[in-house]
Amino acid sequence: MLQQHPGLYYAPSGKHRYGMFCIEDIIQESIIEICPILILAGAEQTSLIKKGHLLYDYYFEWSHDQMAIALGYGSLYNHDGKPNAVFDPDYQYEYIVFRAIVDIPAGTEILVDYHAGNPKEKVWFDVK
Repeated sequence: MLQQHPGLYYAPSGKHRYGMFCIEDIIQESIIEICPILILAGAEQTSLIKKGHLLYDYYFEWSHDQMAIALGYGSLYNHDGKPNAVFDPDYQYEYIVFRAIVDIPAGTEILVDYHAGNPKEKVWFDVK
């Protein structure tokens, strides 16, 4: 069941240091990647991440006091308020699905909205 669109690659980005791209076009509604996750549970583990741990920039809020680290390329897709892809968590089977919401031409950075539907909230790196 786990899969990855052929030709995904990690390269320098105009938005942040690096980002995710694909060597071929990705058609709207195509699955880009299905990523297994590692769940960090409990106040002790999650508070360590929130206090500036290296993983702070890479976690997904999961449920209650849990965080998840997406494996594969899942934690490397950059944020944009006008994304060309979305991510959908699957809580039952513990993975995250990344899917194109528009056609994404080859060589275009794959971008998701980190707020997953709450665009008024600022991301931590844009808060001043």
